[in-house]
Amino acid sequence: MDETIKQALERDRTIDITTIGKQTGRPRRKEIWFHNLDGRLYITGTPGSRDWYANLVANPEFTFHLKQSVQADLPAQATPIVEPDQRRKIIAGIIRKIGGDRDLEAWVTGSPLVQVELGLS
Repeated sequence: MDETIKQALERDRTIDITTIGKQTGRPRRKEIWFHNLDGRLYITGTPGSRDWYANLVANPEFTFHLKQSVQADLPAQATPIVEPDQRRKIIAGIIRKIGGDRDLEAWVTGSPLVQVELGLS
């Protein structure tokens, strides 16, 4: 993996993702935060339904666009995390990392959460 991409995955937070619309089948680009916990990449959001999540459940392949310290368009695959104990552990780690006063249980029960696998060699 390119060293600048590796560093961006460790330090950056804001990315764009391009998903394929669940209903339209058309590309949809959205700015979002990603989280790197111990080398694993996740995307989540505040509690509530999200179009990007529905799109990734229907079509898990997407593009992960780095845009802060380096620009790169990376092929990726999303795996929804649905098991409650696994969600709690991951979301607790994300909340610790980003700080602030957030309701862990509300996030565990109501937030979208996917693990991201990048198509890098």
